[in-house]
Amino acid sequence: MDPKRINTIGTGIPVPGNDIDTDRIIPARFMKCVTFDGLEKYAFYDVRFDDKGNEIDHPFNDSKYQGGAILIVNKNFGCGSSREHAPQALMRFGMKGIIGETFAEIFAGNCTALGIPAVRAGESEIEAMQAYIEANPGTEIDINLENKTVTYGDNSFSVDLPESARQDLVKGSWDTTAQLLANSEEIKGMSDTLPYMKDYA
Repeated sequence: MDPKRINTIGTGIPVPGNDIDTDRIIPARFMKCVTFDGLEKYAFYDVRFDDKGNEIDHPFNDSKYQGGAILIVNKNFGCGSSREHAPQALMRFGMKGIIGETFAEIFAGNCTALGIPAVRAGESEIEAMQAYIEANPGTEIDINLENKTVTYGDNSFSVDLPESARQDLVKGSWDTTAQLLANSEEIKGMSDTLPYMKDYA
């Protein structure tokens, strides 16, 4: 699997609102887990279900957005705690990219570490895109990190993200586990030169 994230393509799910924090993305009571497996069931749980577990009106429950992979949000998305569970839940729900006005810094960094581009655009571009996708839910969205643009329908606009994150995603160096596996011989060679590793040989 190529870890590079030059293009991230999929249909969109608009989730409007400012200051959507990590506790709304995944409530803290669902984080009593050993692994991240199954967290997708709890993404936006308290605003997707009533107190009896019945679905209520929310974009993640809307059939017209089924299979969506690009989340479209507004200001300060992912604020609150630094919990990695929030982007993990979104990724496991199917999100491959996020487009928003601004992001909490730690949340955006956690997204990058999972290979999820979190790109920023202006308020007018985001609001126009949310309205367009709501009216045309099957529209394909392309986040291009090489030229830092988002394209959907006949529309295109510039986006931004920290250059270090862009480089990690474009080069595929965000996936530290894959890098370790791909360079196992070099790692072994280095470990063989370290005197304190002899006991583990």
